[in-house]
Amino acid sequence: MSPSSAAKDAPPPLPEPLRVPVADSHTHLDMQVGTVEEGLAKAASVGVTTVVQVGCDVKGSRWAAETAAAYDNVHAAVALHPNEAPRIVHGDLGGTSQPPGAGGGWSRQGARAGGGDSALDDALAEIEALAALDHVKAVGETGLDFFRTGPEGTAAQERSFRAHIEIAKRQGKALVIHDRDAHADVLRILREEGAPERTVFHCYSGDADMARICAAAGYYLSFAGTVTFKNAAPLREALAVAPLDRVLVETDAPYLTPAPYRGRPNAPYLIPLTVRAMAAVRGIDEDAMATALAANTARAFDY
Repeated sequence: MSPSSAAKDAPPPLPEPLRVPVADSHTHLDMQVGTVEEGLAKAASVGVTTVVQVGCDVKGSRWAAETAAAYDNVHAAVALHPNEAPRIVHGDLGGTSQPPGAGGGWSRQGARAGGGDSALDDALAEIEALAALDHVKAVGETGLDFFRTGPEGTAAQERSFRAHIEIAKRQGKALVIHDRDAHADVLRILREEGAPERTVFHCYSGDADMARICAAAGYYLSFAGTVTFKNAAPLREALAVAPLDRVLVETDAPYLTPAPYRGRPNAPYLIPLTVRAMAAVRGIDEDAMATALAANTARAFDY
């Protein structure tokens, strides 16, 4: 391995700790290097004292629920990722089995023969059983992803999304939205189905106009390391107009590492970099930003 490759694969250094503790509202500890204990300890050392562990299929959702049961500072979200639904129904569409970072589709099982609508129903039933557990605080990430899955997977994605919305409402849990290249359709389905009381747009990727629509509906907008990217002016404009009491922060780790470490492995301990960038956009000090983020995350996920 060349020195440059080694540097790219190396974890970024610890940032300066936050004075006010915050939560990582969306992470994938099961895809990160090291043990859960190590990841949580490293995060806590810089003021990231709570994480929401997100499942993307049945197996991952079980793991999220088990991990949340074992650690007081971990809360679980359970779901079938939007790109998992068409794979269950039809098999591997598009030939990828990538993790969900930056919207990529994901299946732990990889390519396989489709199981039809009944297989999707069975998987959704398992997700609902997990969603009923006390330490599971959200149903997600669910939604629509038109980047990885083509038109042949749209119907399965939409059916799964609508089912997840109903599960969240029946179980009284937050809904965590994955929205990639599908803004209008995600908003339409939320209107048609009636969104749960607490709805979070994970890794918010819309512009300021969409942020105003989400704010009017009472949705939470969770910003990831992408808000620090040079080419992300529309995201910063959205953050600038979003109500402060509806803003969250996340890593989506191990993906979407904030600048100046873009491309290197992400983890919850890097949240302070994004918090500070968000504070700069809002024109407030980092303590005020962190205080709002901590309160908002606890309210959104009811912990």
